[in-house]
Amino acid sequence: MPFAHDPDGNRLPIKLDSTSNGEFVPVPLDPVNRHANRLAQDLAGENARRRGVGRRDFMVSACGAASTLLAFNAANAAAGRTGVYYDLDQVAAVDPEVAHDRLGRREFVFDVQGHFVGAHGIGKSRLGGADKFISDIFLDSDTDMMVLSFIPSRREKELLTIQEASEVRRIIGQMEGTKRLMIHGRANPNQPGDLEGMDELAETWAVSAWKCYTQWGPDGRGFFLSDEDAGLKMIEKARTLGIKNICVYKGLPFGKRSYEHSLCGDIGAVAKMFPDVNFLVCHSGFVTSQKEGPYDPTREEGVDGLIRSVEAFGIAHNSNVYAELGSTWRFLMRDPDAAAHVIGKLVKHIGEHNVLYGSDFIWYGSPQDQIQALRTFQISEEFQEKYGYPAITPQLRAQIFGLNSARPYGLDVAEVLKRARNDDVERKRADYRRRPEPHFLTFGPKTRRGFLTNLKARGGSVV
Repeated sequence: MPFAHDPDGNRLPIKLDSTSNGEFVPVPLDPVNRHANRLAQDLAGENARRRGVGRRDFMVSACGAASTLLAFNAANAAAGRTGVYYDLDQVAAVDPEVAHDRLGRREFVFDVQGHFVGAHGIGKSRLGGADKFISDIFLDSDTDMMVLSFIPSRREKELLTIQEASEVRRIIGQMEGTKRLMIHGRANPNQPGDLEGMDELAETWAVSAWKCYTQWGPDGRGFFLSDEDAGLKMIEKARTLGIKNICVYKGLPFGKRSYEHSLCGDIGAVAKMFPDVNFLVCHSGFVTSQKEGPYDPTREEGVDGLIRSVEAFGIAHNSNVYAELGSTWRFLMRDPDAAAHVIGKLVKHIGEHNVLYGSDFIWYGSPQDQIQALRTFQISEEFQEKYGYPAITPQLRAQIFGLNSARPYGLDVAEVLKRARNDDVERKRADYRRRPEPHFLTFGPKTRRGFLTNLKARGGSVV
């Protein structure tokens, strides 16, 4: 039977491209990335011939992913990027058993930042539809659980309503009560109606956390979590309602307007004021236009800005500030040196139990490539010795993939896995993978024009 998607096998299983999540301006690939993609394409053809299979059969196999990651290693090494490498034996490119041993492991994968575009969303013909959502997440990737989040918009221009989010959760929940989805409640306290709406979100929709965007506002101006008339009111309301997870968008700035509110300087202050509240910092303050290097305590932007704020207020490691990697990890897959610094700094300064995996799914297509890259990600011994970064052990990797997130979300991992490994989703996944059909596509904006169109549609601006 011919493949329905990409029958000629021209799409790589590990995707490096300019796709944005719609919240930052897309960044073109650099020459090293473009060379990496070309080399991966060449090696895919060569290794498929060595295996005696067609290109598409090769691409959807573990060998296809291994071959692609090994090509990225070669391109980065040739460019002098030595901070990180994908830890794979060369034979994995042609030996299915070796490839599957490294890329097919089954950690508990809890994605704490996923998205779904509803019936009125942008690109609805490609993005909308619970069946497509379920396929990309639970069939084409090893994700066990996901938190369904929101993006900023005026209330009348929501790309996903709470009703649509709950419907997706219900569809999956019907599969023998799998409970594989949790949902955020949007709470931007500088938008009329959001603070008042928190009661209904808690009581009717059983949200697990609150999602806010401090840089966003209906009039173009954001807020700080430490503002008395906005951020503090939201946090106090969250405490009153007994849902004490605040997921706050930091970094990946929309543009110049209200840029200061995208920085992390307020995180340490509120974490100290509210030690019983968990602050999950989406994107960890990362900024695509700035190079991440060793920790600079004088820097107020990027990941360093988050670390600086936490340390300035004496927030202990592994306490109530969490660093989340949605879009950040996906972008860092381009640059192993930056990846080493960001992951290394966060584990070292925020804590090995407080770094959280998130894919920012739907914009980048199925997150399996992000999972496979993180499964093989390793900080070089050179960077470990020079900067005091940790080796990425299987235990640390498992913590980042999901064990860390279980704590703020109150999950019993043993119980979750017992249910997940035997439910209808798992059976569907096993049956599907006898003849997988991943599309290897991305859906977010890939150009500045596409980004501006997306932002305008939900009432935002980068001016």
